[in-house]
Amino acid sequence: MCTEGSILINQGPAGTLPSGIPLYVVIIQNMCVAKGCGNIHMTCGWFSSARLINPKIFRRLGKNDCLVNDGKPLGPGSSLTFAYASTFPYHIVVKSVTCN
Repeated sequence: MCTEGSILINQGPAGTLPSGIPLYVVIIQNMCVAKGCGNIHMTCGWFSSARLINPKIFRRLGKNDCLVNDGKPLGPGSSLTFAYASTFPYHIVVKSVTCN
């Protein structure tokens, strides 16, 4: 059965912008091989980025609520990757998910 634990998040440094602001890359993976998971919400503080992120991939809805993949399902074994720029890395963890 797929649960919040089926979504794996890896985050790490990815260099800097020309302005010197650190870049971080985030990989969000659906580790469930049998089901797609959608409506993936993350705890993300007051997430913001000095670099534009496609809002269909990852966007903040409110404090501690970021939406992944525009709410659409992330297929079994699939992943999404994005990079953001901030003076510090955000603590991003799965808040809720619906798996079909």
